[in-house]
Amino acid sequence: MKRITFGVIILISAILSSCSNEFNNVYKTYDNSFKYEYAKECFVNGKYTRASTLLQELVTMQKGTDNAQESLYMLAMAEYLSKDYEGAAATFKKYFSSYPKGIYAEMAEFYVGQSLYMSTPEPRLDQSQTVAAIAAFQEYLDLFPDAKYKSLAQERLFELQDKLVLKEFYSAQLYYDMGQYFGNCTYGGNNYEACIITAQNALKDYPYTSMREDFSLLIMKSKFELAEQSVEEKKLERFQDAEDECYGFLNEFPDSKDKNLAEKFINKCKEYTKEQ
Repeated sequence: MKRITFGVIILISAILSSCSNEFNNVYKTYDNSFKYEYAKECFVNGKYTRASTLLQELVTMQKGTDNAQESLYMLAMAEYLSKDYEGAAATFKKYFSSYPKGIYAEMAEFYVGQSLYMSTPEPRLDQSQTVAAIAAFQEYLDLFPDAKYKSLAQERLFELQDKLVLKEFYSAQLYYDMGQYFGNCTYGGNNYEACIITAQNALKDYPYTSMREDFSLLIMKSKFELAEQSVEEKKLERFQDAEDECYGFLNEFPDSKDKNLAEKFINKCKEYTKEQ
């Protein structure tokens, strides 16, 4: 059994060595036509890294030839399929700027957004890439209103906007969770105020978000906590503001699972305001 296993290993090593030598010989050749055909063969067979390596050199040499458009677009697709999304986005952009009316122009413009979409991080991290992907898909839809991938681009836009909303929610939630940490709720700015501002801005920027109730709940809770922890001269105004917020929450979300919490806050607000 060991002999068979060892023999198989030797055979695989020999095949890999042969393939590697073949690729190196192609890479070193000055026959660009042969190199280009080999790159296309690599691409078709799913060897995208090898195709990219050859095409990165060939795209410069192919300028002005009949293969110029295809080589640049194929390089971008090879980078995309090998999961080099940032490189792919840059190459697709290069294609579109070089050939805005080219045969692959519409696809290249779509894949700028798609490449950026694939490289966006999870919502808690910096969302610069998400903003860039949204801009790219929007540009695609503006330039090609009847585009082949119009529905998919619109779907991606909604997904990316949801990611930005979630980012804002996590930020607002973090401010609320920190409460009095890193700031005093009695004097100056504080985390509850930061939570309120962040959540209110998110509702202004994304008025149709499915997380509207979540943001509204954070605002209500923060206003109540802010009132409770305020100095005496600010309590009346802040309890009144918190009470109004609670009523507003109940009016907008009458069937909310947090209805009892809103009513509890209202009663506590009234306890203070009636004494004044």
